[in-house]
Amino acid sequence: MLRSILPRFIPRRPFSSMASLTPMEDLMRDKIAHAFTPTTLIIRNDSHKHAHHAAMEGSTSKETHFHVTITSAEFEKKMQPARHRMVYALLKEEMAREGGIHALQLRTKTPAEEAREKEREKAAQ
Repeated sequence: MLRSILPRFIPRRPFSSMASLTPMEDLMRDKIAHAFTPTTLIIRNDSHKHAHHAAMEGSTSKETHFHVTITSAEFEKKMQPARHRMVYALLKEEMAREGGIHALQLRTKTPAEEAREKEREKAAQ
């Protein structure tokens, strides 16, 4: 009896080949990881906070607004605007695509900057 019921509930494809629920985030994570080899990479999807905005009217995408923190040695000797341009250039296609990234808030740091930040936080405690 159980044998005849189970096949209807087991996915026909293995889990690893199923469509992702976060394809844009996954693509961003892959591109950033390969381009910058970050020591820290945090991607936060803030799309739910902006779904009511007029620009999002009619959009079916649930992945349009992101906050991204990247710590990478690739940012050494570069000012914030240059770092941000590097990330924008990397994600240019995703930002131009219909239903793609509408807003991207960036926090870019070098490993030394991150270490100093952690030291300040530790000293403040």
